[in-house]
Amino acid sequence: MKTALVTGATGLVGSCLVSRLLEDDRFGKVVIFTRRSSGLEHEKLVEHIVDFDALESYQDLVKGDILFSALGTTIKTAGSKDAQYLVDYTYQYGFARAASKNRVPCYVLISSAHASSKSRSFYSRIKGELERDIRLLDFKQLHILQPSLLEGERAGNRPGERFGGMLLHFLNRLGLFKRYRPIKGDLVARAMINSCFTAAASPRVHELDELFKLAD
Repeated sequence: MKTALVTGATGLVGSCLVSRLLEDDRFGKVVIFTRRSSGLEHEKLVEHIVDFDALESYQDLVKGDILFSALGTTIKTAGSKDAQYLVDYTYQYGFARAASKNRVPCYVLISSAHASSKSRSFYSRIKGELERDIRLLDFKQLHILQPSLLEGERAGNRPGERFGGMLLHFLNRLGLFKRYRPIKGDLVARAMINSCFTAAASPRVHELDELFKLAD
């Protein structure tokens, strides 16, 4: 059985991912890295509470078979562009680099449908830069998932995202913008797990349409 490593375990996709990994017989251990206790208890679960600003002190803990990266934030939650960059790039790259050094063979990353290192959008540019630099690390398998707007129960009030989801659903029913239709966080979690058991060439980018298929 495999050992899964998870960052972003308390977020929308991450919490769904951890629940599914704990129920999956293919995984004997689920190791999560958090800033504070998740409150979860399970015989397969190992929780490491770490200082994300001092990841070099914890890099020896990043050992297993698959690193699932579900970290992410918004500029509103983070408070500034610098703070968002820290979460969406610096922390994620730090964990990925530690995993690569420790010869973790597979890395699965949630990115974004609009990711591009040359984008004028700050958020899309962060995601693109991370994708670009992750590809230079040494993983036998690398899977990059590019969902559109994520749906599901989140902590905090996000009226903008709810309105965006409603608008996209309306436009999708008219046959518009189907490439960017919303996807539930749990479906993305299922696609993350299934991706690492596919025989696809690496690195592999999974766009939105493929995520719905991978989640089956």
